[in-house]
Amino acid sequence: QVQLVESGGGMVQVGASLRLSCAASGRTFGYYSVGWFRQGPGKEREFVAAISWTGGSTNYADSVKGRFTISRDNAKNTVYLQMNSLKPEDTAVYYCAAALREGASSWYGRYDSWGQGTQVTVSS
Repeated sequence: QVQLVESGGGMVQVGASLRLSCAASGRTFGYYSVGWFRQGPGKEREFVAAISWTGGSTNYADSVKGRFTISRDNAKNTVYLQMNSLKPEDTAVYYCAAALREGASSWYGRYDSWGQGTQVTVSS
């Protein structure tokens, strides 16, 4: 397993942008696929985006396609989630998760390492 730490959350207005970071420990991070999930107030955890361990495959929830972009920099052991055109419904705690040599899975059960989460609040 790897240890994950999210950062970059905050409170912004509708239409603004944020970039979340997921920093991982361990020299084998390049073998891990990473997913972003979120849980809004009173809602179930939901998939947001994922990137395969090779970086060659990405996957997005329909609700964020065209607005969010996931990327990775294995030299920095970091995965990013660029979030543009933020909406109030994007308000949630965002978690990153890692899975060894998986594809860009949207199923949370594939992931066995999770960060502590970072809060994103979008106000109208």
